[in-house]
Amino acid sequence: MVSERSSATVEAYRLLIADVYQLAGLSRHTAEDIAREEGQSTARWHVLSVLSERPMTVSGAARRLGLTRQSVQRVVNELKAAGLVVGTGNPDDARAPLVQLSDSGRQTLARLDAAGRRHRSQLLTDTDLDAASLNQARTTVQQLIRMLSA
Repeated sequence: MVSERSSATVEAYRLLIADVYQLAGLSRHTAEDIAREEGQSTARWHVLSVLSERPMTVSGAARRLGLTRQSVQRVVNELKAAGLVVGTGNPDDARAPLVQLSDSGRQTLARLDAAGRRHRSQLLTDTDLDAASLNQARTTVQQLIRMLSA
């Protein structure tokens, strides 16, 4: 038999996940607006962001983003055509080139990130949220991620 505390905890978890989905959806819409102002999409922004960490294969970027290789390949192809990323040789696998940001890609990502920071700062100004409360929420979400990943 499930204890009352356990039922309350399970219900709180269910409601938190629903809120996280809603937050993610609203955040995506906001990010899409910001990206559009820079002539980009959130998909491009995400791929540029991941590739800013280090050169990686399309498969590596897809794993990092939790997306299919094919969807990331499509975005990488768009970014290459726009001159925002370049392919380089991969010493570990000649069949899977590494992809990295071009100078133009770094500048585009910097503009996107700056616009995102400005927007988030403006939104947070109207709340009583501070770094400590956001970090606590993040810790909770990270614990749930570890739980689900196990």
